[in-house]
Amino acid sequence: LPSLSLSFLIQLQEAFSKGLLKPGLNVPLEEPKKAVNNIEGLKMCLAEFKKNLPWVERLDLTNHPAVDVLAKIEGTLNKKQSSGEIDAEDDFQREMYFYRQAQATVLEALPKLKKLQIPTKRPDDYFAEMAKTDQHMQKVRKKLMQKQMAIEKSEKAKKLREQRKFGKKVQVEVLQKRQKAKKAMMTAVKKYQKGMTDKLDFLEGDQEGKKGSTASKSQMSKKGPNAKRKYKDQKFGFGGKKKGSKWNTKESFNDVSGFRAKTAHGKGGKKFNKGGKKNKRPGKETRRKMKARK
Repeated sequence: LPSLSLSFLIQLQEAFSKGLLKPGLNVPLEEPKKAVNNIEGLKMCLAEFKKNLPWVERLDLTNHPAVDVLAKIEGTLNKKQSSGEIDAEDDFQREMYFYRQAQATVLEALPKLKKLQIPTKRPDDYFAEMAKTDQHMQKVRKKLMQKQMAIEKSEKAKKLREQRKFGKKVQVEVLQKRQKAKKAMMTAVKKYQKGMTDKLDFLEGDQEGKKGSTASKSQMSKKGPNAKRKYKDQKFGFGGKKKGSKWNTKESFNDVSGFRAKTAHGKGGKKFNKGGKKNKRPGKETRRKMKARK
């Protein structure tokens, strides 16, 4: 080292050769710091930054937390909580302690402020300029709306996927059920054809379906037909025989009460409608004779 003299270095070499110097034995010793309790200096420093200002300028309060009213009513207030002792490791107890201490501070500070005639509520016509501009707030609002719309779209897409999955599942179940019923019916038919059984139970399903349909129709017909159905029944008839309804029967053949001889033999004269011809054209022979006379 340049700071050490040559004679000191020679002495170190001789001591190292003799084995007097060993690694780890040479540790620098630090002198302990002396604690100085300068009371007068501390008092002078305190007097420099201490200012005897009124309480309105300081607004400092030191008080104990307010009593937990809900816990007291419910009867869950412990002795430790009532005395102010809390577990510092319990975050909830610590935060509740701060909260109740703030409550006690407010209860003590408000009467003092009212006594000094200092308003504690914001006036109705109070106008405070926003820290952020309207343009910035519009951008923030726009981003929030975009995020909300994206969340709604993703939720709708998720619901649609779930509905499609459910619809496919129901469709597959219905097809499987039909195939199973068809297979069972074909097996029963083959057994019947081979003579393995003489029962026709596989046809009961169709009959039950028909019974259900007839029952539903009968339930619907309890209310009675509508006006349109009634008009058509009155006009075209309802039930009964349609074909050959105008044929003569034994009773109608023997009934001669409506017989008219003149009408039957053509002596009654022809009746024309209002739109019929009044002046009938003469026949061909009559027209030929009329021409001969001329």
